[in-house]
Amino acid sequence: MKIERDYSDHEKLNRILSTNIDEFIHIAKALSTDLRIEIFKELLHRSMNVVEISEKFGIPASTAAINIKKLEDAGLIQTEMIPGTRGTQKSCSARYSRIVVDFSHFRAPKTHPFVEVSLPIGQFFDSQISAPCGILSDQSIIGEMDEPRSFFEPERIHAQLIWFRRGFLEYRFPNRVPRGAVIRNLELSMEICSEAPLYNSDWPSDITLWINGKEVGTWTSPGDFGGERGLLTPDWWGTENTQYGLLKTWRVHGEGSFIDGRNISSLNIDELELDDKPYLTVRIGNKPDAVNEGGINLFGRKFGNYETDLKLKLDYESRADKN
Repeated sequence: MKIERDYSDHEKLNRILSTNIDEFIHIAKALSTDLRIEIFKELLHRSMNVVEISEKFGIPASTAAINIKKLEDAGLIQTEMIPGTRGTQKSCSARYSRIVVDFSHFRAPKTHPFVEVSLPIGQFFDSQISAPCGILSDQSIIGEMDEPRSFFEPERIHAQLIWFRRGFLEYRFPNRVPRGAVIRNLELSMEICSEAPLYNSDWPSDITLWINGKEVGTWTSPGDFGGERGLLTPDWWGTENTQYGLLKTWRVHGEGSFIDGRNISSLNIDELELDDKPYLTVRIGNKPDAVNEGGINLFGRKFGNYETDLKLKLDYESRADKN
């Protein structure tokens, strides 16, 4: 990449990112659209906030925020909150000017058998939430708005959108791995975002995942997205409300815990103690001491942009294969 500019004032742009082919896949995905490439090129020259990026490329602030987060999750840019004339602003800047990929140690991954379970978002086993909150099916409101008692209505199993400002939901996934097998990898995917009044694309929320009572890690959602209808969102739910989220994949294996390929904690698969248990507990929520208390919107297969429920995948091997 040739940059016709003196970066003496931005020494970090002389940094080289050295990576392997597996890690580079996530970088390539982040740069897979012309828009994100152009945003990254612009950030090589100067720091910009979300509003400036939105105006520069003629896109909604929500679209700018989503694409910025893709670049940030891939480690290509860094963001920081700085004081502005109207509260704080998220300033974005590039981290690297060169990427070097090492292909020499590539080995085809060992494949394992796996099981998958899709669980509707309304089939939570336990909840502890506070208003504002609510549950929707694809046809109507379930119970009452801003009433935590509605989370115990039998109709909650039909939920397609759940939101709350504080608290958690806890699910139990059946363990379908054959008895005696060793679980090597866990993946959990969901469509999720922050919870703001109506919607706000700049509304960060620290969302934490726990599995079997162990804290896997925290992801900061950039905002709550609305203003334009989600691909699956029913027409009766107005665009002035939350419309869609982001598809996130949590992964735990022998080397730690990750979200969309980015390491978030050292917790590994053995520490979860999954083998030979009848079910796995999955808790999604905001910690009481979260820096960004931005709440949660959780989407089912008939709401938002992705036709998916909570989806759990477990890769395993027999003890004979292990030995």
